[in-house]
Amino acid sequence: MIEDNLWVLETIQPEPLMVGTVGNLQPDKPEFGEYLERFHKNPLYRGIRFRANARTHLTEALTTGPFIDNLKLLAQADLVLDTANPSMDLLNGVVRINDAVPDLRIMVDHLPVMDPTAQELPGYRAVLAEMHPRPNIFVKLSEILHRVDGEVALDVAAHRERLDYLLSLFGEDRIVFGSDYPNSVGTATIEQVVALTRQYFASQPRAVAEKYYWKNSARFYKWIKRMANQPVLG
Repeated sequence: MIEDNLWVLETIQPEPLMVGTVGNLQPDKPEFGEYLERFHKNPLYRGIRFRANARTHLTEALTTGPFIDNLKLLAQADLVLDTANPSMDLLNGVVRINDAVPDLRIMVDHLPVMDPTAQELPGYRAVLAEMHPRPNIFVKLSEILHRVDGEVALDVAAHRERLDYLLSLFGEDRIVFGSDYPNSVGTATIEQVVALTRQYFASQPRAVAEKYYWKNSARFYKWIKRMANQPVLG
Protein backbone atom coordinates (compact mmCIF):
# COMPACT_ATOMS: atom_id res chain seq x y z
CA MET A 1 0.00 0.00 0.00
CA ILE A 2 1.24 3.49 -0.87
CA GLU A 3 0.22 4.71 2.59
CA ASP A 4 2.64 2.25 4.18
CA ASN A 5 5.58 4.31 2.94
CA LEU A 6 4.41 7.41 4.77
CA TRP A 7 3.46 5.46 7.90
CA VAL A 8 6.95 3.92 8.18
CA LEU A 9 8.66 7.27 7.61
CA GLU A 10 6.51 8.94 10.26
CA THR A 11 7.14 6.06 12.67
CA ILE A 12 10.94 6.03 12.39
CA GLN A 13 11.45 9.79 12.10
CA PRO A 14 11.53 10.35 15.91
CA GLU A 15 13.67 7.21 16.47
CA PRO A 16 17.31 8.09 15.68
CA LEU A 17 18.33 4.45 16.06
CA MET A 18 16.62 3.93 12.68
CA VAL A 19 18.77 5.26 9.84
CA GLY A 20 16.52 4.44 6.92
CA THR A 21 13.77 2.41 5.31
CA VAL A 22 13.29 0.60 2.02
CA GLY A 23 9.84 1.43 0.74
CA ASN A 24 7.04 -0.25 -1.13
CA LEU A 25 6.43 1.23 -4.58
CA GLN A 26 5.63 -0.73 -7.74
CA PRO A 27 7.89 0.24 -10.64
CA ASP A 28 5.48 -1.19 -13.22
CA LYS A 29 2.93 1.53 -12.38
CA PRO A 30 2.80 4.80 -14.35
CA GLU A 31 2.44 6.85 -11.14
CA PHE A 32 5.74 5.48 -9.76
CA GLY A 33 7.73 8.62 -10.57
CA GLU A 34 5.26 10.89 -8.78
CA TYR A 35 5.37 8.84 -5.57
CA LEU A 36 9.12 8.37 -5.75
CA GLU A 37 9.66 12.12 -5.98
CA ARG A 38 7.38 12.64 -2.99
CA PHE A 39 8.93 10.06 -0.66
CA HIS A 40 12.61 10.40 -1.48
CA LYS A 41 12.59 14.02 -0.31
CA ASN A 42 12.91 12.40 3.12
CA PRO A 43 16.57 11.26 3.55
CA LEU A 44 15.35 8.22 5.50
CA TYR A 45 13.82 6.84 2.30
CA ARG A 46 16.62 4.76 0.81
CA GLY A 47 14.95 2.77 -1.97
CA ILE A 48 12.26 0.23 -2.80
CA ARG A 49 11.86 -3.53 -2.62
CA PHE A 50 10.54 -5.85 -5.31
CA ARG A 51 8.95 -8.99 -3.85
CA ALA A 52 8.82 -11.96 -6.19
CA ASN A 53 6.21 -14.58 -5.41
CA ALA A 54 4.04 -17.18 -7.10
CA ARG A 55 2.03 -14.44 -8.82
CA THR A 56 4.74 -11.85 -9.44
CA HIS A 57 7.73 -12.83 -11.56
CA LEU A 58 10.57 -10.46 -12.28
CA THR A 59 11.02 -11.58 -15.89
CA GLU A 60 7.35 -10.78 -16.53
CA ALA A 61 7.62 -7.43 -14.76
CA LEU A 62 10.58 -6.45 -16.95
CA THR A 63 8.29 -6.42 -19.98
CA THR A 64 5.47 -4.57 -18.23
CA GLY A 65 4.86 -0.91 -19.01
CA PRO A 66 7.41 1.57 -17.69
CA PHE A 67 9.28 -0.86 -15.40
CA ILE A 68 12.80 -0.17 -16.69
CA ASP A 69 12.19 3.56 -17.18
CA ASN A 70 11.03 3.80 -13.57
CA LEU A 71 14.09 1.92 -12.34
CA LYS A 72 16.17 4.50 -14.19
CA LEU A 73 14.39 7.16 -12.14
CA LEU A 74 15.32 5.19 -9.01
CA ALA A 75 18.98 5.17 -10.04
CA GLN A 76 18.91 8.89 -10.87
CA ALA A 77 17.61 9.54 -7.35
CA ASP A 78 20.62 7.56 -5.99
CA LEU A 79 18.27 5.08 -4.36
CA VAL A 80 18.41 1.27 -4.36
CA LEU A 81 16.40 -1.76 -5.44
CA ASP A 82 16.07 -4.57 -2.91
CA THR A 83 14.70 -7.93 -4.00
CA ALA A 84 13.15 -10.78 -2.03
CA ASN A 85 12.34 -14.47 -2.41
CA PRO A 86 15.34 -15.58 -4.49
CA SER A 87 14.61 -17.90 -7.41
CA MET A 88 16.12 -18.58 -10.82
CA ASP A 89 13.59 -16.15 -12.32
CA LEU A 90 14.62 -13.42 -9.92
CA LEU A 91 18.38 -13.96 -10.28
CA ASN A 92 18.19 -13.88 -14.07
CA GLY A 93 15.97 -10.82 -13.87
CA VAL A 94 18.50 -9.02 -11.66
CA VAL A 95 21.15 -9.54 -14.36
CA ARG A 96 18.79 -8.13 -16.99
CA ILE A 97 18.07 -5.08 -14.82
CA ASN A 98 21.79 -4.52 -14.32
CA ASP A 99 22.28 -4.68 -18.09
CA ALA A 100 19.53 -2.08 -18.61
CA VAL A 101 20.30 0.18 -15.61
CA PRO A 102 23.97 -0.41 -14.70
CA ASP A 103 24.08 2.53 -12.26
CA LEU A 104 21.28 1.10 -10.10
CA ARG A 105 22.47 -0.55 -6.90
CA ILE A 106 20.64 -3.89 -6.47
CA MET A 107 20.46 -6.03 -3.32
CA VAL A 108 19.67 -9.74 -3.64
CA ASP A 109 18.12 -10.51 -0.25
CA HIS A 110 18.31 -13.88 1.54
CA LEU A 111 20.39 -15.69 -1.09
CA PRO A 112 21.59 -18.40 1.37
CA VAL A 113 18.01 -19.66 1.69
CA MET A 114 17.90 -20.72 -1.96
CA ASP A 115 18.38 -24.46 -2.38
CA PRO A 116 18.69 -25.05 -6.13
CA THR A 117 17.55 -28.41 -7.40
CA ALA A 118 19.96 -30.65 -9.31
CA GLN A 119 18.34 -29.41 -12.53
CA GLU A 120 18.70 -25.76 -11.45
CA LEU A 121 22.27 -26.03 -10.16
CA PRO A 122 24.13 -25.40 -13.47
CA GLY A 123 21.95 -22.36 -14.19
CA TYR A 124 22.29 -21.16 -10.60
CA ARG A 125 26.07 -21.27 -10.77
CA ALA A 126 26.06 -19.65 -14.20
CA VAL A 127 23.90 -16.68 -13.17
CA LEU A 128 25.96 -16.08 -10.02
CA ALA A 129 29.07 -16.16 -12.19
CA GLU A 130 27.36 -13.49 -14.32
CA MET A 131 26.89 -11.38 -11.20
CA HIS A 132 30.47 -11.84 -10.01
CA PRO A 133 32.06 -8.93 -11.96
CA ARG A 134 29.11 -6.54 -11.58
CA PRO A 135 29.97 -4.06 -8.80
CA ASN A 136 26.42 -2.78 -8.25
CA ILE A 137 24.93 -6.18 -7.39
CA PHE A 138 25.16 -6.93 -3.65
CA VAL A 139 23.83 -9.86 -1.61
CA LYS A 140 22.44 -10.16 1.89
CA LEU A 141 23.87 -13.21 3.60
CA SER A 142 20.61 -13.48 5.51
CA GLU A 143 18.07 -16.22 6.15
CA ILE A 144 21.05 -18.54 6.53
CA LEU A 145 19.08 -20.44 9.16
CA HIS A 146 16.11 -22.00 7.38
CA ARG A 147 14.18 -25.24 7.49
CA VAL A 148 15.34 -28.17 5.38
CA ASP A 149 13.05 -31.20 5.67
CA GLY A 150 11.52 -29.55 8.73
CA GLU A 151 14.82 -29.12 10.56
CA VAL A 152 17.00 -26.07 11.24
CA ALA A 153 20.75 -26.68 11.42
CA LEU A 154 22.21 -24.28 14.01
CA ASP A 155 25.82 -25.46 13.54
CA VAL A 156 27.86 -23.15 11.33
CA ALA A 157 29.54 -26.22 9.79
CA ALA A 158 26.26 -27.04 8.01
CA HIS A 159 26.34 -23.67 6.24
CA ARG A 160 30.05 -22.99 5.76
CA GLU A 161 30.39 -24.42 2.26
CA ARG A 162 27.53 -22.29 0.91
CA LEU A 163 28.73 -19.13 2.69
CA ASP A 164 32.28 -19.71 1.43
CA TYR A 165 30.93 -20.04 -2.11
CA LEU A 166 28.92 -16.82 -1.95
CA LEU A 167 31.76 -14.91 -0.31
CA SER A 168 34.15 -16.11 -3.03
CA LEU A 169 31.79 -14.85 -5.73
CA PHE A 170 30.73 -11.50 -4.32
CA GLY A 171 33.80 -10.66 -2.26
CA GLU A 172 34.09 -8.86 1.02
CA ASP A 173 32.80 -5.56 -0.39
CA ARG A 174 29.37 -6.76 -1.60
CA ILE A 175 28.00 -8.83 1.29
CA VAL A 176 25.60 -7.42 3.89
CA PHE A 177 24.15 -8.72 7.17
CA GLY A 178 20.42 -9.20 7.62
CA SER A 179 18.48 -10.72 10.51
CA ASP A 180 15.31 -11.53 8.53
CA TYR A 181 13.28 -10.52 11.61
CA PRO A 182 10.30 -10.94 12.04
CA ASN A 183 10.12 -13.61 9.30
CA SER A 184 12.70 -15.60 11.25
CA VAL A 185 10.34 -16.02 14.21
CA GLY A 186 9.59 -19.72 14.62
CA THR A 187 12.73 -20.70 12.74
CA ALA A 188 15.54 -18.98 14.63
CA THR A 189 15.90 -16.22 17.20
CA ILE A 190 17.86 -13.07 16.44
CA GLU A 191 20.41 -14.26 19.01
CA GLN A 192 20.87 -17.52 17.08
CA VAL A 193 21.19 -15.69 13.77
CA VAL A 194 23.83 -13.32 15.14
CA ALA A 195 25.67 -16.15 16.91
CA LEU A 196 25.93 -18.17 13.70
CA THR A 197 27.22 -15.25 11.62
CA ARG A 198 29.72 -14.36 14.35
CA GLN A 199 31.00 -17.93 14.34
CA TYR A 200 31.43 -17.83 10.59
CA PHE A 201 33.14 -14.45 10.45
CA ALA A 202 35.40 -15.31 13.38
CA SER A 203 37.51 -17.15 10.79
CA GLN A 204 37.74 -14.00 8.64
CA PRO A 205 39.85 -10.88 9.29
CA ARG A 206 38.11 -8.29 11.49
CA ALA A 207 38.01 -5.87 8.55
CA VAL A 208 35.88 -8.34 6.56
CA ALA A 209 33.44 -8.77 9.46
CA GLU A 210 33.09 -5.00 9.83
CA LYS A 211 32.23 -4.72 6.14
CA TYR A 212 29.62 -7.45 6.47
CA TYR A 213 27.95 -6.10 9.61
CA TRP A 214 27.77 -2.38 8.75
CA LYS A 215 30.25 -0.82 6.32
CA ASN A 216 28.83 -2.37 3.17
CA SER A 217 25.29 -1.41 4.16
CA ALA A 218 26.46 2.18 4.58
CA ARG A 219 28.04 2.07 1.11
CA PHE A 220 25.02 0.43 -0.47
CA TYR A 221 22.12 2.28 1.15
CA LYS A 222 24.03 5.50 1.88
CA TRP A 223 22.21 5.84 5.19
CA ILE A 224 23.02 8.88 7.31
CA LYS A 225 24.23 8.73 10.89
CA ARG A 226 21.60 10.02 13.35
CA MET A 227 23.18 9.24 16.74
CA ALA A 228 26.59 10.11 18.12
CA ASN A 229 27.48 6.47 18.72
CA GLN A 230 26.59 5.32 15.21
CA PRO A 231 29.63 4.67 13.01
CA VAL A 232 30.53 6.48 9.81
CA LEU A 233 32.65 5.39 6.89
CA GLY A 234 36.15 6.84 6.95
